[in-house]
Amino acid sequence: MKTNVKKMFNVRQLTILGLMTALVMIFSFTPIGSIPVGPLVITLNVIPVAIAAVTCGPVGGAVIGGVFGLFSFLQCIGVGVPSGMGAALFSINPFFAFVQRFIPRVLVGLIAGYAFKITKKLSNNGVGGAVAGFMTAFSNTLLFMTTLVLLFGRTDYMEKLMKGKNVIWFIITFVGVNALVEMLVATVVTAAAAAVLTKAGFIKGKAKA
Repeated sequence: MKTNVKKMFNVRQLTILGLMTALVMIFSFTPIGSIPVGPLVITLNVIPVAIAAVTCGPVGGAVIGGVFGLFSFLQCIGVGVPSGMGAALFSINPFFAFVQRFIPRVLVGLIAGYAFKITKKLSNNGVGGAVAGFMTAFSNTLLFMTTLVLLFGRTDYMEKLMKGKNVIWFIITFVGVNALVEMLVATVVTAAAAAVLTKAGFIKGKAKA
């Protein structure tokens, strides 16, 4: 098992994964990484996922995405910073709550990793990092809300939130400023991190043009 892990990631990448795991834990267990806005929360946990994706590829992004998803689910049962929505969804269907919190975050890491690999070939690591950061936040919002509607759309809880709106309009109005802030922060921070980590030798390629 250890040999397979070493073949997949080098020592520097394992160090990054460890640091990003610790950062997700800090963001999940303290108010630092969560900014409540209504029933939703602006989360900074997308940033460690994005950084793992640009340094360790799609698999690394998926690993930290899974860590993010696991702690997001634990918040549904009061572990770490409590989630009012998570608690409500858990009370309705614990299994669906786990799927809705965990699976999208794993996919987010994969998407970010591939977005970086494709973009850096066309430009440089800084631009690749910006695209990966944006895609992490964007896909996190899109997949989170899509699974929320698909798995819980017919429940009384969701019908009260939707207030008769169609699905598209509900998603747009519900996430609103939260999603825009997450996308902006993730884009800027991941671009800067990609450039710095490239110069430090953690990522191969050009830091910037």
